[in-house]
Amino acid sequence: METKVIAITEKSDALALLPAAEILQKGGLVAFPTETVYGLGANGLDAEAAKAIYQAKGRPSDNPLILHVADFAAIDKLACNISDIARKLIAAFCPGPITVILNRNRIVPDAVTGGLDTVGIRMPNHEIARELIRLAGVPLAAPSANTSGRPSPTTAQAVLADLQGKIGAVVDGGSCAFGLESTIVDCTSEVPTVLRPGAITLEMLAGVVGEVKLDPALAGADSKPKAPGMKYTHYAPKAPMIMLEGAKEKMVAGLLAEIAKAKAEGKKIGAVVSSETAKNLPTDVVTAVYGSREKVDEIAMNLYESLRKFDQTDVDVIFAEGTAEVGLGLAVMNRMHKASGYRIINL
Repeated sequence: METKVIAITEKSDALALLPAAEILQKGGLVAFPTETVYGLGANGLDAEAAKAIYQAKGRPSDNPLILHVADFAAIDKLACNISDIARKLIAAFCPGPITVILNRNRIVPDAVTGGLDTVGIRMPNHEIARELIRLAGVPLAAPSANTSGRPSPTTAQAVLADLQGKIGAVVDGGSCAFGLESTIVDCTSEVPTVLRPGAITLEMLAGVVGEVKLDPALAGADSKPKAPGMKYTHYAPKAPMIMLEGAKEKMVAGLLAEIAKAKAEGKKIGAVVSSETAKNLPTDVVTAVYGSREKVDEIAMNLYESLRKFDQTDVDVIFAEGTAEVGLGLAVMNRMHKASGYRIINL
């Protein structure tokens, strides 16, 4: 299969998006940009189209997909018994980088929900994404547009590195603004529960609805997968990655000690670190800088591209510098823990 690249220079260029919409209407797959990461879209009301997503990604079929919509009216068509709390969150943060878990209407196929009675719904804050959904005329089931388990793509080029020849088209709308997937909030219980942290932080959610819980599975506990990424390893580069966490004044010394040990074992070493730490590393360490440790939004935006850089090298192990688990840092560390398989050194 040839994967078409559809470059969009004007965000409102609906005419250029028509070929992508036609592929979706015929049951095909199209990758498209959002404000978070690139999504791999298919007709979310077509079970066979949804199954094609799993096949293209190599994704386990019990890992639910998120339905992307262009307007508020679509939410009531896809979900039922929507609580007042859920409606408050939708009103406050949609369109935006948030997915709400709601009770599904039967119009949503099992292939999308992974067999659950709930469905995740998101309205992206990205004009190209919403215009594509409008043109397709259906909600788009869309996980990240990458091979399952790999770092999510924030550019069209990263999509092609994984899915060239497996999908009908990729809409190239440039780099994504946030760089991490949406916050997922389960709104089917009395107290909303964050299943996946993202750019809409715990503090922001609590500011709108009061009490908000974090799901225990975020600490690595086993759980039935209410949300994408809760059960399976995600975001990982090809080489094994080890997290280093602790006070920032201990980071350089701790990292240099681990590098020395790995060198003694004859390993070629990679490091994904802050700009502050990078200047202290030996020149023979393959280094990817994700940004300043003082700018967590910069870390979030650059994290996946930094991890993908190591796949072009022959490193044997990657050491990764952690950040504080507050605000957006909670989302960053969630992704880094998953990418490392919870291999953590506490300094």
